[in-house]
Amino acid sequence: MTPLIFDRRLFARRRARALAERRPGADFLLALAADDLADRLAAVERRFSRALVVGDPTGLLAARIAAGRVDAVVRADLLVAGLDGGGAVVIDDEALPFVSGAFDLVVSSLALQFANDLPGALIEAWRVLRPDGLFLGVLCGGDTLTELRQAFLMAESRRSGGASPRVAPMGEVRDLGGLLQRAGFALPVADQDRLTLRYSSALALMDDLKAMGATSVLVDRRRGLTGPALFAEVAATYQEMFGDPDGRVRANLTLISLSGWAPHESQQKPLRPGSAKMRLADALKAPPPSDDD
Repeated sequence: MTPLIFDRRLFARRRARALAERRPGADFLLALAADDLADRLAAVERRFSRALVVGDPTGLLAARIAAGRVDAVVRADLLVAGLDGGGAVVIDDEALPFVSGAFDLVVSSLALQFANDLPGALIEAWRVLRPDGLFLGVLCGGDTLTELRQAFLMAESRRSGGASPRVAPMGEVRDLGGLLQRAGFALPVADQDRLTLRYSSALALMDDLKAMGATSVLVDRRRGLTGPALFAEVAATYQEMFGDPDGRVRANLTLISLSGWAPHESQQKPLRPGSAKMRLADALKAPPPSDDD
């Protein structure tokens, strides 16, 4: 049985609350992910007949995908309805409610980092793709919010001699590339972009996370309310460790982009080891190494 990392019911409630309040500017990360995914899809020289878009509560990504070389788009949000209520299918990306081979394009935006069974979620995306169908995804990973993790750890250790999990574990780009391959995708690619966000204080950062519905939903989180004294100490620790000369603080964000294809006989295949017809040095027109090299 897959161990539970995230309380998905709590995630759904917090996401629904964030969507209901919809603070202006709180969807900037969704917009950033939509730009990334739309740009990468535009570089693919082919037309898609039916696409599934997962994790798009505002509808922005679905609109961008539909404006490209895609005939029909099914928009699905993660566990809760999007802003327009009935405009999206409510799904669990660990158990997609679609028949195998239903789509030739699956796009996942900022959803996979909340999966308890990440390999299973990738296998589900692979399952609903037709042969030679394309999967594109983007999720937070790497050292995202490492500053907040460190500030909470140090502040709680000072106050109580221990610390509880506050920031979700993040996948690494190399591991995620391997998971794509294990899930069955051909030609898997994983890369990352590191961004630095700046806030007036750590409290402003935490307020932004709340407005996104992205506060901690870890199963092993400390229960009960966090008192204002701890938040104040976290903010002071954050400022001390990661403050800039102008008084603002930095927050690291790493977006990991994934792509892979459902296998098809027309796709490129790697050459069999030892089958090369030419030495690499000859191909590069480089002199062979001397005995002194």
